[in-house]
Amino acid sequence: MSATEMKLDLPATGADPEADAYRAGRRRRIWRARVLPALGIAALVFTWWAVVTGFHIKPFIAPSPGLVLQTLFDKHDILLQNLIPTATEAVGGFLLGNLLAIVLATVFVHNKTLQDIFYPVAVMINSIPVVAKAPILVLIMGNGIAPKITIAAIVCFFPTLVNMVRGLEAVNPQSLELMQVLSASKREIFFKLRLFNSLPYLFSALRIAASMSVIGAVVGEWIGATEGIGAMIIQATYAFDSALLYAAIIMSAALSGTFFLVIAALERRLINWQPASAH
Repeated sequence: MSATEMKLDLPATGADPEADAYRAGRRRRIWRARVLPALGIAALVFTWWAVVTGFHIKPFIAPSPGLVLQTLFDKHDILLQNLIPTATEAVGGFLLGNLLAIVLATVFVHNKTLQDIFYPVAVMINSIPVVAKAPILVLIMGNGIAPKITIAAIVCFFPTLVNMVRGLEAVNPQSLELMQVLSASKREIFFKLRLFNSLPYLFSALRIAASMSVIGAVVGEWIGATEGIGAMIIQATYAFDSALLYAAIIMSAALSGTFFLVIAALERRLINWQPASAH
């Protein structure tokens, strides 16, 4: 057992100020990370209920939180059935888009000419709205799962490309010079210096992409799909079933949030040299 672990096993009696300070800081971090977000969500739900109740808004326009909760309970089976294809499309798009972005960022860092040629093309493609790209991909690929995964991949691609290029290039010049003096190959410089340095930048992008991939999948389902959260949102809208509409949106948000938390947990596990506040 290390000295730090021995200190943490001591009771908080003031005998070890360092351990007591660590415990106090840890409690504050837990408060900020768990309790404060819960309070924010509770305040949002209360405001929602107060507005709907206070202004006597009709349920088909904006349902109360209680009605949405009841819909989530009563129709959980159909909601979960439609959540599975959306989650599949989001995960597939996330993996495909980020993999391509990492590979292309690696090529750009080692070949500035290709970066000058194709980086503006990536910027131009990213500037096209997702709802404009989706119909084109559906026409090309059909109404299957392929265009939904592709749309999710495109949404994830650009943030990861930008951050990965920046991370690979933002190496310490002295460290790079030292590697070159030691006759390190480009491969050694990449894996032992550039890649290691780019991980914080990469995970910052992955956290964004985790949420964006779900948005991409849902938008793809809006254009042409018979199942999925996006298709359910469209169907509930045309049927004026606002409770089901809100329930589907909440399921989509829950999927996004879960995906984000998984990436954040993976980041804390892999990038353990950063201070806790950096996560």
